[in-house]
Amino acid sequence: MSDASAVLLDGKALAKQIEQDLSQRVATLIEKTGRTPILATILVGDDPASATYVRMKGNACKRVGMESIKVEMPASTTTDELLAKIDELNNNPDVHGILLQHPVPAQIDERACFDAIDLNKDVDGVTSLGFGRMSMGEPAYGSCTPQGIMHLLEHYGIALEGKHAVVVGRSAILGKPMAQMLLNANCTVTTCHSRTQNLAEHVGRADIIVGAVGVPELIKKDWIKSGAVVVDAGFHPRDGGGVGDVELTGIESIASAYTPVPGGVGPMTINTLIRQTVEAAEQAAELS
Repeated sequence: MSDASAVLLDGKALAKQIEQDLSQRVATLIEKTGRTPILATILVGDDPASATYVRMKGNACKRVGMESIKVEMPASTTTDELLAKIDELNNNPDVHGILLQHPVPAQIDERACFDAIDLNKDVDGVTSLGFGRMSMGEPAYGSCTPQGIMHLLEHYGIALEGKHAVVVGRSAILGKPMAQMLLNANCTVTTCHSRTQNLAEHVGRADIIVGAVGVPELIKKDWIKSGAVVVDAGFHPRDGGGVGDVELTGIESIASAYTPVPGGVGPMTINTLIRQTVEAAEQAAELS
């Protein structure tokens, strides 16, 4: 394959384009209901990376004319205290979406807190019920990173039906929902993880590879077959930039399409969160 043939799956450009549409939809909602869509973000403790992510999500809300409520709780917060806060937000009709920033401090039962979020406000796609409904092909807000990846693939016209997809990673918010979404799109799906034997062989058979394992450049370029679609959902800071879970240097001479790091999957994650909050606000407006 020549260098010119690989399609760059530009998440940054697509996110910008979708934001223009979302701005229109938010303006329509405000005009129709007199209420601004609101995303509530809950940050427990003082993890700097989490604080940065929450700030980025708040900025994205502003860009489309939405509001965000920042709920900050101390690192000493208990499960019961966090559950009470989630309950309060569930019952607040002005709040359309709830995001609990992962990870929470170790003493908190994170799964119990995720599952306490009202399904209609689960715009980050983190509840067990939402995952189950999505897996069964029922309406639910998808987990934001895999849902964002699906939008990116769809936008660029990447054929999925009948293809062999290999997902490297099995986390509750990325690997597992990604595998289910690809299965729902009629891919044949292999899920690999830290205990998988002969990882290179599995990757080598993939038409579509999703790196979602959280290990810098674990997936080697020479494992990937010519013409494969490479989606790298990892980001690991390095001097002057960052790398993903896939060795991307020179990938354009192997892959038919690939996501850059940064600027591929990351912008689509936040964009999906905002889009799903707008959808939740639209649903709430129809019901009221």
